[in-house]
Amino acid sequence: MDKHMILSLFHVILIFPILMWISLSRAATPEWLYTTLLITGCIILAYHGYKFITRFLSGSSYAWVNAIHVFVISILLIIIGWKKKETPRMYYELLLLVTFGGIGYHLFSLVRSLDVHNEKVLDHTQ
Repeated sequence: MDKHMILSLFHVILIFPILMWISLSRAATPEWLYTTLLITGCIILAYHGYKFITRFLSGSSYAWVNAIHVFVISILLIIIGWKKKETPRMYYELLLLVTFGGIGYHLFSLVRSLDVHNEKVLDHTQ
């Protein structure tokens, strides 16, 4: 298993179920989890902020992954963690939207990495 497969499995098995549960629970989310979201959002902002800057400056084609974490995911987690039970519904809906998008992206990555589909077009003229 390569590191991208492990990262995709980690997101699909652990991260997305937690984010989906928070999105659907909304104000019923336990109080301690709001603090965890705030801290996690700050860590994601710092780590992916650094990675975004270094990748962007080096011309990497993967800087967009870090940009999404910096400008969308970390901000949502920080807002929800900061506002706690007073978080407007809009932020939970956005978190759910991002979660579904992430599930689709990482499942697609897993399918591609397993090479369970055949991309070769058969030439039937022979």
